[in-house]
Amino acid sequence: MTDLSVIIVNFNTNDLLRECLNTLMLANEEPMNANKRMEIFVVDNASWDGSTGMVKRIFPQVKLIVNKKNLGFAKANNLAIKESSGRYLLFLNPDTAVPEKTLPTIIQFMDGNPEVGVSTCFVELTSGGMDPDCHRGFPTPWASFCFFTKLEKLFPRSKLFGQYHQTWKDLGKTHEIDACCGAFMMVRRKAMKEVGIWDEDFFFYGEDLDWCYRFKEKGWKVMFYPDAKIIHHKGASSGIKKSSQKVTTATKESKRRVLEASTDAMRIFYNKHYRQKYPAVIDCLVLGGIKLMEKVRLSRL
Repeated sequence: MTDLSVIIVNFNTNDLLRECLNTLMLANEEPMNANKRMEIFVVDNASWDGSTGMVKRIFPQVKLIVNKKNLGFAKANNLAIKESSGRYLLFLNPDTAVPEKTLPTIIQFMDGNPEVGVSTCFVELTSGGMDPDCHRGFPTPWASFCFFTKLEKLFPRSKLFGQYHQTWKDLGKTHEIDACCGAFMMVRRKAMKEVGIWDEDFFFYGEDLDWCYRFKEKGWKVMFYPDAKIIHHKGASSGIKKSSQKVTTATKESKRRVLEASTDAMRIFYNKHYRQKYPAVIDCLVLGGIKLMEKVRLSRL
């Protein structure tokens, strides 16, 4: 068994994927990862930008899985999980750069905290600051209401209004969170065997929240560990984030599919985890709000 299996799902991020893999090759030279104790998987979801050829040519040591069509994030990750052997699995976006000390540092943290099932690092955006999605609360109806009405932004230190991103917590210290994002998600294999793999009902977005929810249901901790960090070109694959407009190759059609998947993920998550916990009137308000949000987002596209 290797120490770490890194799994990257790629969709048309050729240049960024090459940068990401270069940083991982440097990280693999660290003492903790000596003797090739790290394996790297790239699962390509039918890219047309030459990504697979680049990986074969420049990184022959990477284990490449090529899908004939875009299977989505969860299914693609699960394909690599079945072939992986690491005692830890790192789910990493291709539009990231990983500093050399990050992997040995976070492995050491996981080794010293056996109650932790999932951990993430400080995910730094190229535009500056932290990607708030790496530090999430679960999207209850109240938390979501406060986020979308900007109450969280107005009162970031409030535990009442800041539940969506748990904004009242100290980002300089290690602490427990509800969930992290799939851009950098370190998972203990032992915990995964108990919880199960990614839910393939999610195509793109929401699957990381769902997985963290299930880890916590089983009693495993999800931790934010700011002593390690990565750099994230957020949204390069989807093309719907302002921060990545200069680097994305997403077409209008692929952006539309991502927008539809993002709101569909909200429905799936709510129906799976919350529908039985709230009265029917809340169900109508939440699901109606999601439908309205979908129409607004698509109209802007």
